[in-house]
Amino acid sequence: MLKQLYIRNFTLIETLDIEFGPGFSVITGETGAGKSIILGAIGLLLGQRADSKAIKNGADKCIIEAHFDLSRYGMESFFTENDIEYDPTDCIIRRELTTSGKSRAFINDSPTPLSTLKELGEQLIDVHSQHKNLLVGKQDFQLNVVDIIAQDSDGLNAYRNVFADYKCLSKQLEELKESIEHDKTEADFLQFQYDELSIVNLKAGEQEELEQRAETMNHAEDIKSALYEASNALSADMTGVVGNLKTAINKLQSIGKMMPVTGELAQRMAECHIELKDISQEVSGLLEDTDFNPTELDAINNRLDKIYELEKKYHCDSIDELIDKQNSIKQKLDNIENCDEALQELQQKCEQRKAECVNKAAQLSRTRMKAAKMIESEMRARLVQLGMPNVRFDVAIEQDALGNNGADKVSFLFSANKSTQPQPISQVASGGEIARVMLSLKAMISGAVKLPTIIFDEIDTGVSGKIAEQMALIMQQMGQSDRQVISITHLPQIAALGIRHYKVYKEETPEGTTSIMHELSTNERIMEIAQMLSGSDVTEAAVNNAKELLKV
Repeated sequence: MLKQLYIRNFTLIETLDIEFGPGFSVITGETGAGKSIILGAIGLLLGQRADSKAIKNGADKCIIEAHFDLSRYGMESFFTENDIEYDPTDCIIRRELTTSGKSRAFINDSPTPLSTLKELGEQLIDVHSQHKNLLVGKQDFQLNVVDIIAQDSDGLNAYRNVFADYKCLSKQLEELKESIEHDKTEADFLQFQYDELSIVNLKAGEQEELEQRAETMNHAEDIKSALYEASNALSADMTGVVGNLKTAINKLQSIGKMMPVTGELAQRMAECHIELKDISQEVSGLLEDTDFNPTELDAINNRLDKIYELEKKYHCDSIDELIDKQNSIKQKLDNIENCDEALQELQQKCEQRKAECVNKAAQLSRTRMKAAKMIESEMRARLVQLGMPNVRFDVAIEQDALGNNGADKVSFLFSANKSTQPQPISQVASGGEIARVMLSLKAMISGAVKLPTIIFDEIDTGVSGKIAEQMALIMQQMGQSDRQVISITHLPQIAALGIRHYKVYKEETPEGTTSIMHELSTNERIMEIAQMLSGSDVTEAAVNNAKELLKV
């Protein structure tokens, strides 16, 4: 329930700080006094788009803040899920807008994304303005009304989950069909590519090995000459390092008893001798193995040329990438070969999900049919009360294609006369009739939905007199069940039945025109309603009539 509304520097409002109470309240004021400004401010709290032009001239920032009592509505889970402090008796939502265009939102002083503010706002206040009367002719709105009365959200959510899965499978099926069709047209070309790559018998690491072998053979003479000289330096009979080192070892060992340190040196040299002898043998082996074979070199170069050609053709940088390309083509060919099996399997899954959708949609339809009968009965009773004794209100439910809400198309059919067959309400109902229908729908829905606050913005358009009084009684009844109902009205019959009465008016100040709103006392209410009855020239009869309406 809205407890307090604070507005500062918004359009024509400099400062507004007003308290609200439970039950049915009314707001009156001349056209252009600022009632729509207040609704605009509330709209910002509900997450509507902000415009810096709405900031009052001369101000750099506007603030709109509302306090709510949520203690009777069980909304703690929303705050837990969004990690926001929960105070059931004083929930504060605030919107700030600067001239630079920046907008900030807060819930209980915690900075909040606008989407979160909007989600909470939709659970706190329902603002019903005149243009929303047009919703009564929209199929989505009509279906939503039926679902609210049916109160089968579990069934609807279960259907939506299966339908979402079905849509996903359907998309996969279409993509697979397109892929198969595309691949089949390329099957011959893919097979040619695979054959071209597989016949070469590519091996991982082969390219590097061949390139190294070719490099060696291309410089075979230089390599052989260097190995020959190195081998001679190590093992030649008279000048080789290995032989000379052995001689040096023997000489040092021969004087080891006379000079012990030479024995240690000889031992160290012996270790070097072993290593050098091993190196000499390896060099000799390399020398023997190194030879220039023109035939082998041609074969290696031909193999490399073929690899390079394939890499260029398939836009690959290495033989490993070529092998990956070959495997990828093989996978595509396998998929084409097995596509019918995969397609059949996916089609079966899709058909199973569709069957589940049809079954759950049928369950929804049965629930909606029962709800439709309840709606028809209650709406007729309410509309008779609102001056339509011969009204006919039918809820027609027809089968439709599977969609996110099932397979039902809902139409509200209306006739105000016995002799006229019910037709779609948007085609036959007048403005005043639609206003009464919408109020009746809202009253009915409010019994099924725990919505703390409902604001009616001139829902009384096109009605007057006794009918207006009956509409006020309905709003009054709506405000008796832990609900707050606020009606912006031009009709004295409605204004007189409010528990609280607020007036919006303009006032000229040195700084310019400003809109003001305040709660009227009993005497002020009498004069306001008298003025609504008689115009600017308030007569004694109008005053007496106002007292009678107010029962004071």
